[in-house]
Amino acid sequence: MSQSLEINGEAVQLTAYEYRVLEYLMLHAGEVVSKTELTERIYEQDYDRDSNVLEVLLSRLRRKLDPDNRLKPIETLRGRGYCFRLDRRAG
Repeated sequence: MSQSLEINGEAVQLTAYEYRVLEYLMLHAGEVVSKTELTERIYEQDYDRDSNVLEVLLSRLRRKLDPDNRLKPIETLRGRGYCFRLDRRAG
């Protein structure tokens, strides 16, 4: 199953997990979301929290949302988590 969104009029296909991550981060825009919190929200079962699967998902999501690496909507805060920020004036 995949989800899609539009960026500048172009469709962007997301996997179900990419969509869940983006949705959760957007619902908590401006807030720091820990890796544990994000993992618990996107996976229905207990998942190996030491896995780098979440980092891979975030990396793919960043490339899809911001292929030119100009907007940087998902910020990594070392030791704290992730934050969705998007300057509306950017782009």
